[in-house]
Amino acid sequence: MLSRKVLLVVGAILLITLNVIGLSLSSRQPVLDHGLGRFGLVVVGPIQTAVTYIFDFVGDIWRHYFFLVNAAQENGRLRKELETATARIENCNEIELANRRLRSLIRFQQDIDQKMLPAEVVGKDPSPWFKSVIIDKGRADGVVKGLPVVIPEGIAGQVVAVSAHHAKVLLIIDANNAVDALVQRSRARGIVTGAADNRCIFKYVSRQDDVQEGDMLIASGLDGVYPKGLAIGRVAAVDRPTAGIFQDVTVTPVVDFQTLEEVLVVMAPRPSEPEAFQ
Repeated sequence: MLSRKVLLVVGAILLITLNVIGLSLSSRQPVLDHGLGRFGLVVVGPIQTAVTYIFDFVGDIWRHYFFLVNAAQENGRLRKELETATARIENCNEIELANRRLRSLIRFQQDIDQKMLPAEVVGKDPSPWFKSVIIDKGRADGVVKGLPVVIPEGIAGQVVAVSAHHAKVLLIIDANNAVDALVQRSRARGIVTGAADNRCIFKYVSRQDDVQEGDMLIASGLDGVYPKGLAIGRVAAVDRPTAGIFQDVTVTPVVDFQTLEEVLVVMAPRPSEPEAFQ
């Protein structure tokens, strides 16, 4: 049994052969009304029509094939250009956001009458027991243990250890950190320490002190670490238990520590020596 492809090839060859023979016969007879001329026309006409149809059909398929190939190539090229343009747009957006943060840091530096060192957050402490970050400035840049670290929104933390080119910053949401604070509205005083869920607690606030939800807490400057007036956070909840002499005050920091990228180290002179860390 011959395959379908072989039969198609043989059939095409026969059609072409008959077409050539018919054209040859008809071309030799100037009068087509009788004899071989009429026979040639009878034979050539249907064959020529079939051959023309086949060639037109094959030509259409060929043209469509190349059209699809070109369309696929063009589609691939346009997709690559779109990906490149999208990457450039995302890069431009990231640069714009970074520029906004840096402009904010520069304006803040100009407003504060103290020398400040810009730094970038390059790491976070993986330990669940401590909430700290690593910055890319260290002893070689003049950073020493105890210096406060801030951003335009408010207080971020305090340097607790330094190496030659890096420093560890203990964030104010860590339970081991403490900031002497004031209620900006009523001037009630207490100590802000870290708590769970990236919040803080305003401790040692007398039950008689005026503290309300939404109040802003600022640094008092009495701890000798943080400059007076820097924002710490807002009072999120106030509880006055029936027993005891202090209120329970929960504070939401003004700094978003999940998105902390650039900070300023307040370069106030301090007597303490740097503590190396690995």
